[in-house]
Amino acid sequence: MHYRQLGRTDWKVSDISFGAWAIGGSWGSVSDDESLAALRKAIDCGVNFIDTADVYGDGRSERLIAKLKKSEKREIIVATKAGRRLPRQTVEGYSRQNLATWVEDSLKNLSTDCLDLLQLHCPPTALYDHAEVFGILDDLVQAGKLRFYGVSVEKIDEAMKAVEYPNVQTVQIIFNCFRQRPAEKFFARAKEKHIGILARVPLASGLLTGKLTRDSKFAADDHRNFNRHGESFDMGETFSGVDYNTGLEAVEEMRALVPNGVSMTQFALRWILMFDAVTCAIPGGKTPQQVADNCAASDLPPLTDKAMAEVKRIYDQKIRAAVQNRW
Repeated sequence: MHYRQLGRTDWKVSDISFGAWAIGGSWGSVSDDESLAALRKAIDCGVNFIDTADVYGDGRSERLIAKLKKSEKREIIVATKAGRRLPRQTVEGYSRQNLATWVEDSLKNLSTDCLDLLQLHCPPTALYDHAEVFGILDDLVQAGKLRFYGVSVEKIDEAMKAVEYPNVQTVQIIFNCFRQRPAEKFFARAKEKHIGILARVPLASGLLTGKLTRDSKFAADDHRNFNRHGESFDMGETFSGVDYNTGLEAVEEMRALVPNGVSMTQFALRWILMFDAVTCAIPGGKTPQQVADNCAASDLPPLTDKAMAEVKRIYDQKIRAAVQNRW
């Protein structure tokens, strides 16, 4: 496992980390025992950074991470998120009282008295014009409730605005072979500002694992079944906003680029790590084997220039028109 500096913090985090959405909910059924086994496998592989949120299983994901930390002696940095408990996303919902309540709930779930990193969880675009919200976060840092804070965004424009606030340390943004615009429009600015970048949805909800087919079935409570067109939340969260069948066609074309002995999953994660502006990718994993497969991407050699050019060509020809200017 390799490690990268997380923005202006004093942390070096595993470049393949752990995204804990799937062990909380909205990805079909999962047992707590298997989720804990997946988390422990991540730590055994060298992962020291876990990303979660208060709404992942209504605190279930955070509580599982608290159990893990209780049994582990190694340092584990936990990033959580707040804001999606609102019944409707409004700037007014990010009030001092609401933010303080969400933070207290996460502190309780995570069995800690200070959150390592709190991220605003895809708030409305207009929020980034309200400096007072970031002032509240500053006050929570001063009060010892948070060490650092950042944002999770849907759109590049939101990321560009967020990094102008001096104490925003991290930006979590969708970045993968099917969502390449951040590298073109945001990464240079993030590097100037020394911002940590967490690449979320790195496997396009499983499309980039190469394991899905036209016949794949998803459980009723799996967002890949119920949110393909943004019925419940932003459609970019599901398959990165890419049409399912188009995504499968693109993956089939990419298979020819994958070296012998490397999985499609590992190839897709190693592609993300080719961008030095990225601090870490945060793939999820519901089983120890999935986690081990993800983590092995960290030790792969760099992809060839030819492979990088071919991924860009496939994106340009099959994906770009549908996603490039939407987010």
